[in-house]
Amino acid sequence: MDAVLDNLDVFAEGFTRTVTLTLLAAVGALLLGTLIAAMRVSPVPPLRWAGTAYVQLVRNTPLTVVFFLVVFGLPEVDVILSFFQFAVLALSLYTAAFVAEAVRSGILSVPSGQAEASRAVGMTFGQTLRLVVLPQAFANIVPPLASVFIALLKNTSIAGAFFIFEGTQSMARLINANGDQAIAILAAAALAYLGLSLISSALFGLLERRVTVSR
Repeated sequence: MDAVLDNLDVFAEGFTRTVTLTLLAAVGALLLGTLIAAMRVSPVPPLRWAGTAYVQLVRNTPLTVVFFLVVFGLPEVDVILSFFQFAVLALSLYTAAFVAEAVRSGILSVPSGQAEASRAVGMTFGQTLRLVVLPQAFANIVPPLASVFIALLKNTSIAGAFFIFEGTQSMARLINANGDQAIAILAAAALAYLGLSLISSALFGLLERRVTVSR
């Protein structure tokens, strides 16, 4: 356990980067996922087909493959970013497919009569979605979104294999330097992920209660 206690700064740096990756990718995934969900319920067939194709393709592609395509594929077409930015992009693109399905389920849970009433008073599809449907949809999908973003938190560990110093990378560095204490280091990393997951779950639980009260 000495290897952990003597290197708390290394753990703190790694897991701070994990939290940063998670937050940035969560914002990107929420924005892109909402757009894709809107495409999937759009009255324009090509948009529906494109949204469905994205979700089906990305959800059935391993995250590691998405990372490879982003980190090594984009530079081939002259898209030059830092490895950290590539990691945020890869996580956002991957998680957006799951966010889209959660948002779409929320949209479908809103009574169709509300959309029909909005169109009856002259609102466009975009206005109806933005002002009437999506606010109610998001109120209905806090628990599934919580699951998606907690999974995102754990998925950030893949970034360690692509030159990003985050939680698992800090763990690997300490194990390489203190091989005789590998079990203690692994246990500390597991506890760190558990703690972050519990905090995330508690925050989403608080958000769910506030949404329920406001309704």
